[in-house]
Amino acid sequence: MEIRRAARALTAASVVAYAGACRIEPAPRGDAEAAAPPYQITATVEDIMRSLVDPPADAVWDAVVTEVTAAGVTEHAPSTEEDWAALRRSAIALVESTNLLLMPGRRIAAEGSRSDLPGVDLEPEQIEALRAGNPGAWTQFVSGLHASALTVLDAVDRQDVEALLVAGDGLDLACENCHTTFWYPSLADSTAESDSRPGA
Repeated sequence: MEIRRAARALTAASVVAYAGACRIEPAPRGDAEAAAPPYQITATVEDIMRSLVDPPADAVWDAVVTEVTAAGVTEHAPSTEEDWAALRRSAIALVESTNLLLMPGRRIAAEGSRSDLPGVDLEPEQIEALRAGNPGAWTQFVSGLHASALTVLDAVDRQDVEALLVAGDGLDLACENCHTTFWYPSLADSTAESDSRPGA
């Protein structure tokens, strides 16, 4: 019996020693590699806006609608669990899209991309220059979008139609605040000038 115990103890010790000898130490990493983020940026800001911001925002704005026709007034609002679940997916997409918009190194648009409305919307390189010149404003506006998206999510989780309507207005304002600074500031300036005229 004692011989067996000694043999088992010797075998266990051998296994431990072997495992220690075979342990693979991670290769030393350079400073640049160690500081590299564990993510890869592929999409542009334009891609994210078109794919992850605009569709869910439209879903929120279209969720509560009053339609007036010759036949009368029709109210449209989420009423089923499926309606609310779909809206929650949209709200989550909005909330998390803001983190993507703040990731450093993301370009505004793909090379060669041009404005859909030249003379009204700025060109991508102009937007890029504005963002580079005022990163604090960019962060502030994206944070505003995040806060408004959280308000939408809260209204959806409470299944509160009235709160969802108010949250949708806040979402619209958050979007417009950023757009009139980085996307079409000249349009905002002309509107402000028109509003300041006597009798406006």
